[in-house]
Amino acid sequence: MTRYELRDGNKVVYVGITNDPERRSQEHSVDKDFTRLVPIGPKVSPETAERWEEDRIATYKKNHHGNRPKYNQNDSGK
Repeated sequence: MTRYELRDGNKVVYVGITNDPERRSQEHSVDKDFTRLVPIGPKVSPETAERWEEDRIATYKKNHHGNRPKYNQNDSGK
């Protein structure tokens, strides 16, 4: 799985995982404003990716007064 962030400039607006970054970027472009999809690290197992996604959202919240990235609707990324 590929771990990624959608960014608007330098601001993280979404944290996610996918097995097809190009397709996912196209899907996101329908309803999200962002300037780029940034892959994070090498591909990993689905379990590792899901754990990273939850941890990354938790870290974001810790650094942004309890707020998730703009387009993440919950803490698990699902």
